[in-house]
Amino acid sequence: MPKLRSTNNRFLFLGNTFKYLLLFILCGHSLALAQDSIQQVEAIEGDGIYSLLRRHGFAPSKYYQEFIELNKEKLKETNQLYAGGLYKIPDSTLAKAQTEVETTTEKEYPIFGEKHAKVERSSNRLQNTVYYLISGHGGPDPGAVERYKGKTIAEDEYAYDVTLRMAKELLSHGAEVFLIVRDENDGIRDDRILEIDHDEVVYPDKVIPLNHVQRLKQRTEVVNQLYQKNRGKYQRLIVTHVDGRTKGTNIDVFFYHHHKSKNGKRLAESIHETFKKKYKKFQPNRKYTGTFKDRSGLYLIRNTLPAIAYIEIGNIRSKKDQRRFLDPDNRQALAKWISEGILLDYETRLD
Repeated sequence: MPKLRSTNNRFLFLGNTFKYLLLFILCGHSLALAQDSIQQVEAIEGDGIYSLLRRHGFAPSKYYQEFIELNKEKLKETNQLYAGGLYKIPDSTLAKAQTEVETTTEKEYPIFGEKHAKVERSSNRLQNTVYYLISGHGGPDPGAVERYKGKTIAEDEYAYDVTLRMAKELLSHGAEVFLIVRDENDGIRDDRILEIDHDEVVYPDKVIPLNHVQRLKQRTEVVNQLYQKNRGKYQRLIVTHVDGRTKGTNIDVFFYHHHKSKNGKRLAESIHETFKKKYKKFQPNRKYTGTFKDRSGLYLIRNTLPAIAYIEIGNIRSKKDQRRFLDPDNRQALAKWISEGILLDYETRLD
């Protein structure tokens, strides 16, 4: 009997050894798979993060932040890529599989253009909210203009592109979004030079008047009518402009609100705080000087009913600021950061 127990113990020992060996092999195999799931790709001339991700089968809006985390040591100060540089991306087959699983949550919005029409629902964090988005100027008024490499660039085109990208971000979290200024054939554009046109309208299809005060009045009336129809819902207004102050003066993104609106102040402050954190993370050697303050004298801030945040994304006449909004990846980053500030505002509301 003692001998039999010894034999059993030996078999037990060998069995456990085999189990641990098998576990080690499986773990090693899993580790290898995890390591293999990250691959490197080369950035070609003219590539931004969005174009690189899209070329390798990734949904850029979904993987943009992950890409930055993987490659933060290899990116330029404004998250631009170096042509010829090697950058890490997750395994494209994994991205494809995830995209296939999520197709049932996709919707198409032609206003974003053929390339960007599909919007993937990533969460319901903004369900039962309504956002009105106004991009500055439009129609007969291009806003501030400047010459860049022999071509004219205009405020309204860049404010509109950022606003479209913001709308897509908010829709992906379940918000209801109204684009107050809209251009049916521009869509989201991935160019540095955005062609100027004058065919923008005000929701749903109102011709934009030439007179400045009439333009502001028209937008105010549309927003206020929609606000009345959506009473009882969480409603906010975001206005986006590009500044046109003295040539050469660079400014950080800054925000206005109405001094009597606690909700407007919190909205502007939430977006402002988000930008401060983003600058600290992605540009640690550069102080962020953007502010948020009262500008209740502005027509839209003074006369619209929803709580409002009025945003200036840069100075079109500053070479430094031009880098912020001429690069399509930077316009996407602006839209994403503003949207994250909007999420922060909604999720920290007092009700």
